[in-house]
Amino acid sequence: MGRGRAKAKQTKVARDLKYRSHDTDFNALARELHGDDVQGDVDPEELDKWADYADPPNQD
Repeated sequence: MGRGRAKAKQTKVARDLKYRSHDTDFNALARELHGDDVQGDVDPEELDKWADYADPPNQD
């Protein structure tokens, strides 16, 4: 018992996400995906710590 109210809330949220018009900042999304302006916020020592986990560059 008690699932009805929770399910109704989930349904309301799902409908809102599906039908609401979203104001997406595509320029910010492109900057994030391409890595522009993101590397400047990271400490170089932090990048070195994780460098061992990166894929090695292709040696063609």
